[in-house]
Amino acid sequence: MKRFNRLFLPVILLLILSATNAMSSTVIKIGVQPWLGYGPWWIAEKLDLFKKHGVEAEIINFTWDADMVAGLASGKLDVIAAATNALIATHNKNVDLKGFLVLDASYQADAVISPNSITSIAGIKGKKVAFEAGATSDLLINYALKVNNMNLSDIEPINMAAADAGLALIAGRVDIAVTYEPYISTALKQDSNYHILYTAAEKPGLISDVAVSTGEYIRQHPDVIKALTAVWDEAVNYLVKHPDEGGKIIADAVHSPMDEFKVAMQGVQVYNLAENQKLLGGEFQQAMKEISLIMLDTNPKDMGSMPNIDNLLATEPVLGK
Repeated sequence: MKRFNRLFLPVILLLILSATNAMSSTVIKIGVQPWLGYGPWWIAEKLDLFKKHGVEAEIINFTWDADMVAGLASGKLDVIAAATNALIATHNKNVDLKGFLVLDASYQADAVISPNSITSIAGIKGKKVAFEAGATSDLLINYALKVNNMNLSDIEPINMAAADAGLALIAGRVDIAVTYEPYISTALKQDSNYHILYTAAEKPGLISDVAVSTGEYIRQHPDVIKALTAVWDEAVNYLVKHPDEGGKIIADAVHSPMDEFKVAMQGVQVYNLAENQKLLGGEFQQAMKEISLIMLDTNPKDMGSMPNIDNLLATEPVLGK
């Protein structure tokens, strides 16, 4: 019997070590766009926080929100940082996606920009308006039109990536652009004849982002999801304690000068774990209901029906239950 134990002890130890290191042996592919609110992921990458928490991760940049969502749905990505409204819309198309962490909320950092001669949303009637369909810009322009007794039929929508919309406005290819930072600051720096017409601050809670994965992936890899939650928490707390160092990492990632970044970041709130625990206690779910109602009202054809908010979230990694 002792001989049997000695013979298989190395094999048993190897199996134990393999199980222990299983979480770190697979590269977790995380899709993001160059948005300031996703900055803590770049901080985590720069400071090796993924390895610290037992996972290996690759941050993959996308230009189009739809491509990122498609990558997750097809299994080419494991996790994405996505707009809350994109999660809602995709889930309503019977794709099993769930948000497991609230990343950020945007206020002045999502905006409609226009020539100085236009001073109200009513003034964009009949204009060519560039925005990315399905992204935060889509939700913002629809909400702005709705509260001004207008809808998409009152403008000429031009589907364009947020990264291109601002510069297309300055170049004269469109009349109005809906985009987010750092593209707002980049565009306005080019020409003083343009200004911010309307921002997400008009409706706090309208624009937010979540970490999203498939329901199957979350069920099969709970340890990975918990580790990513811990990584995000540490990265956000680092940014709070070291705003210059953390800010520089984010600014470099989105190719923004530090002076522009500091101004732009004032319109963004990123959330650590403690803040998530408060938000996911019910406040964020209520915000998701409001967003869903706005989407249903402004775009009923694509939205279809009101979603069950509980089915959109996996709160266990944050709430522990």
